[in-house]
Amino acid sequence: MKKIRAQILLFVLGICLVPNVLVAQVDFNKTPDDDLGNVEDKFQEHFFEALKQKGIENYDRSIKALMKCIELDDSKSVLYFELGKNYVQLKNFGAAEDALKKAISKAPDNEWYLDELYGVYYQTNDFDKALKTVKQLVKFHPDYKEDLAALYLRNKKYKAALKVLDELDTNYGVSKSRDAMRNKIYNATGGNKDRIENLEERVANNPDNESYYLKLIYRYSELGKKKKAFETAEKLLKRIPSSHLVHLALYKFYLDDNKPKEAMASMKVVLTSIKIKPDAKVKVLNDFINFVKIHPEYEKDLVEITTLASDSESGKSHAELGQYYLQKGEKALALEHYAKAYEKESENFEVIKNLILLEIDAKKYDRVVEITEAALDLFPSQPIIYLANGVAFNHLNRPKDAIDTLEIGVDFVIDNPQMEVDFYKQLSTAYRMTNNINKSKAFAKKAEDILKQQ
Repeated sequence: MKKIRAQILLFVLGICLVPNVLVAQVDFNKTPDDDLGNVEDKFQEHFFEALKQKGIENYDRSIKALMKCIELDDSKSVLYFELGKNYVQLKNFGAAEDALKKAISKAPDNEWYLDELYGVYYQTNDFDKALKTVKQLVKFHPDYKEDLAALYLRNKKYKAALKVLDELDTNYGVSKSRDAMRNKIYNATGGNKDRIENLEERVANNPDNESYYLKLIYRYSELGKKKKAFETAEKLLKRIPSSHLVHLALYKFYLDDNKPKEAMASMKVVLTSIKIKPDAKVKVLNDFINFVKIHPEYEKDLVEITTLASDSESGKSHAELGQYYLQKGEKALALEHYAKAYEKESENFEVIKNLILLEIDAKKYDRVVEITEAALDLFPSQPIIYLANGVAFNHLNRPKDAIDTLEIGVDFVIDNPQMEVDFYKQLSTAYRMTNNINKSKAFAKKAEDILKQQ
């Protein structure tokens, strides 16, 4: 709801406009012929008292002062307008409606009165009356026309809403808010034909607007019209050869059609583009990884494309590749990519976890200590980090450090018997290295007891 300038009416109307209106209608400096001077003085006194009380949020007192004004002279529309605003503040919407309708009856073309009444209907969810009121407001400001479309939508008058939206788009160009309404209508009515026709018309009328092509491609794809979507993507590429975003659609079509060379060409555009967000690049790379799982002969191309993504703003692409190689059992390559992912996302827990496990497997214990020490500052309650830290210290012949970290970390293990066993085994090893055989045996027994229970 647009409520244009309504919030500043206290200053503009209550303080500046109203006195001018009153002075124009009543000359308070005129020498009275009888006792009218006293009446006018009282009126002015009550009116400004009403404004003062409203200003300090004493709405009941403001109403009483306005009622005294009405008793003296009920011809002034602004009295009922101010009365209605006070009732709105008190949530007495029935009285507010009555007062504002009275004000409008005295000044039918006053935008502010109509806007305030519109606000009452909107707050009370009386959308039928709100619709009637906003129809009157449309002539004052085009912004109200968008409200009109929204109310038609609420009242399920979809054709009327689309007609208003079409008028607004013609006169002012398209907007995200109106497109959102338009899509709600199409979703409610199942109007996919109308939706497509609208987008086709936009493309025809604006052949150099990339976004219209992309929206049309998306809608065709959503409806399963793959051929139409592909044709539209090709039209876009022909019309705007420099388009990067079109390749987000093209690579998928090429993969589905088993055209890996064309797909890779589009992927290279995507992965090297500064216009495409990292998350979209990750999705493209992930789709290619899945393609290579089925067609392993293109793995070299995957590696080549991956290098193009190495300057990405995030490490997600490397994490995806790390996971891919991990699943293949190629731990060296997995470690390489998780290390690159860690360089870009050193606070990503999943990256840290997989990296330290791979580093332990590669027996790079100094590196494990370095990574886990930094990670414990970020994740002080994650037991896997303490465990990895302890394992590394044991392998580096630093059993006292291992004991310190393992005894802290084991307290964070919850509902994970296997991890608890791992902690106790490492503690047993560390105490044995310090020649504390009793404690070493005690922790070894704890590990055995848990294993027997499983």
